[in-house]
Amino acid sequence: MEQLPEDWQRGIVIVAHPDDIEYGAAAAVARWTRQGKDIRYVLVSSGEAGIAGVPPAEAGPLREDEERASAKVVGVTEVEFLGHPDGRITESLDLRRDLAAAIRRHRPEMVVLFNFGDTWARGYANSADHRAVGRAALDAVSDAGNEWIHPVLADLPAWSPRWAAVCGVADGSHAVDVTDTFDVAVESLTAHRRYLEALSPDPVEAQARAVLDQTTGPKEGFPAAHAVSFELYYFAG
Repeated sequence: MEQLPEDWQRGIVIVAHPDDIEYGAAAAVARWTRQGKDIRYVLVSSGEAGIAGVPPAEAGPLREDEERASAKVVGVTEVEFLGHPDGRITESLDLRRDLAAAIRRHRPEMVVLFNFGDTWARGYANSADHRAVGRAALDAVSDAGNEWIHPVLADLPAWSPRWAAVCGVADGSHAVDVTDTFDVAVESLTAHRRYLEALSPDPVEAQARAVLDQTTGPKEGFPAAHAVSFELYYFAG
């Protein structure tokens, strides 16, 4: 497992829902912002269908606020929500266009995505939203650099990122050492307090620490007490 390239300055993280970033990737984000990198978040939905017993009209603004607070903990101040419907996101040309537009607006060298495979480790099914967003976003990285695919984006200059790195995969090709940012990552996940309270009666801080112990644990072949693994894709930009 190799060290993920870090010779870049601006990155964006694209995910489906508030809290997706905080289940591992935020530990790497905290490392990168400490290096002086400019990291921005793009969320396809507001997670409005994500809290049992809380109507979407109430849950959406709540979860947006929790995500902004969570982002601030790891040094991210720019958080964009695209407004696609939580739980009903489709891998469509419209989604590719919206994500290509976001890439052109933010002009990143590195694009971080969330696991878009059919399953998680141990065979658990991945969600339809995660699959749709990750796959569309990977295509959108290429779309963003092509001036002809989405003519309606003509007012946004084409932009080609150098890499896309997919977090949350079982056996990634690359990793980063997040030992020094593990505690701040726990704090970042804990900011999703109302969401986590709905998931389990366990204390929120204990939930956050337990899940990050799993997702950022030692990785075979990579010398770090805590690490985040990625599958790295290269692009011509």
